[in-house]
Amino acid sequence: MCTGRCEERRSGFSGRRQRGKGVDLQSWLRVSLLLSALWGQVSPRCPDSCHCAWDTATVVCSEAGLREIPEGIPPETVSLHLERNYIRNIPEGAFSDLVHLRDLHLSHNRIDSLASGALRHLGPELRLLDLSHNQLRQASREEFGSTRAKTRLYHNPWHCDCALQELMETLNLEPETVNGIVCESSVRGLGEGSRWEDPGSQGENAGQQLVKLLDSGVNFCSLQRKTTDVAMLVTMFVWFFMVIVYVVYYVRQNQAEARRHLEYLKSLPSPRKTPTETDTLSTGF
Repeated sequence: MCTGRCEERRSGFSGRRQRGKGVDLQSWLRVSLLLSALWGQVSPRCPDSCHCAWDTATVVCSEAGLREIPEGIPPETVSLHLERNYIRNIPEGAFSDLVHLRDLHLSHNRIDSLASGALRHLGPELRLLDLSHNQLRQASREEFGSTRAKTRLYHNPWHCDCALQELMETLNLEPETVNGIVCESSVRGLGEGSRWEDPGSQGENAGQQLVKLLDSGVNFCSLQRKTTDVAMLVTMFVWFFMVIVYVVYYVRQNQAEARRHLEYLKSLPSPRKTPTETDTLSTGF
């Protein structure tokens, strides 16, 4: 009896239910996309060519063919592996954002220079700094700052001088690796001839372990001061000699000028004396 009307009501109700499901599905998709976008902005990203273990805050960029420190290292990083790459230098502030860093592995690269204060920004939590197997020749305290981490510096072609000696006395070197710090060259002592004759000379301490040289009483800082004092004395002597030469030349030049002027005055004819009124009166009496 109400078959037609009932069918119409049922069909209308089912249509509304389907449209309601479609609207709910679209809303859910929009919310999901919004949440995923927000999560992508908030969640940290791993640098290119690196692998990140978020549970241990470890970033591994080993053997990735890197030529410089990668950008975008997460600030929460605790352990950073950059060994076995082709990195040549460390710019200032390269690790300034890594305040939680504890282990920094930079071994087996081609690092030959550190910018002034390159490692100064490493936080107090740093416990290991590995710079072994690189191309470092010189380093100073200004580049390392006040870090107290265990430091590895072996297998580098070090030039042993006063700056390196002061650095060794400041750093917390790993005891097992100290004997591997060898002088490929060193400052030249006073008994090795002139400092300017052979700038490529490696010095008498080349090939020796730095720690043994220091234990034996070698003091590169005193050698440097003595060499500097000798250079200053030589410079002062040369300057004093040049002043004396100039004074002698100046005096002789003035004497020659005075002599020529005197001879010129002598060569001038003497003026004749003109008779005056007094002379005329005297002759009249």
